[in-house]
Amino acid sequence: MSSPVVTRFAPSPTGYLHIGGARTALFNWAFAKGKGGKMLLRIEDTDRERSTDAAVAAILDGMTWLGLTWDGEAVSQYDRVARHREVAEELLRRGRAYHCYCSPADLEAMRTKAEAEKRPIRYDGTWRDRDPASAPAGVKPVIRFRAPQEGETVISDQAQGRVVIPNKDLDDLIILRSDGNPTYNLSVVVDDHDMGITHIIRGVDHLTNAARQTQIYLAMGWEVPSMTHVPLIHGPDGAKLSKRHGALGVEAYRAMG
Repeated sequence: MSSPVVTRFAPSPTGYLHIGGARTALFNWAFAKGKGGKMLLRIEDTDRERSTDAAVAAILDGMTWLGLTWDGEAVSQYDRVARHREVAEELLRRGRAYHCYCSPADLEAMRTKAEAEKRPIRYDGTWRDRDPASAPAGVKPVIRFRAPQEGETVISDQAQGRVVIPNKDLDDLIILRSDGNPTYNLSVVVDDHDMGITHIIRGVDHLTNAARQTQIYLAMGWEVPSMTHVPLIHGPDGAKLSKRHGALGVEAYRAMG
């Protein structure tokens, strides 16, 4: 017997409920309801400078107005930061992550060199295999994920088909900043796993994130959820829908009746 379907809508509370976000919520809600499953709501509020209570209220209000009900209480991602750190430390123990002591100046030099050589800007693995004993004094390290360097990461996408990303194109991303705060890709994987998410439905702009997140799932020995990356909404000019196209927030459509 297959496990019950659990989807999630995970907006960032940095403004109103965007019409594109509402559409993503609709897809998750309709799929879950059609399969007799659940849709959970997670507020991705780890960006403390930009997240506001007013935006959280606007998102909840917009979803309620649209009739997109979620199951259980809305989850705050920020409230789960200790758990995200725990998984970063677990990846360190497994040898799937490492401390990186590069300074902002080191990273800038890396960037300048890549630009001069006309190649993609990526972390060059300076601390990947270095002995932490050689670390400079007084520098708080970040934790980087030790991404596989050979082979490829495959996403069996329900909308895009089989997506293959060469691992050489993905560098060792930071999963825990020097201040102890987790980064987006780590937090999302931990939350989706812990919340029992079986199906991830989101915009196609998350495809690269999907490859990185798949690598983290596999490093933890967790099952990768089914993924569906849907096309974005475009304006009449063919560009991704933005403020210059006019009404973007759900409340603007409500005001227009």
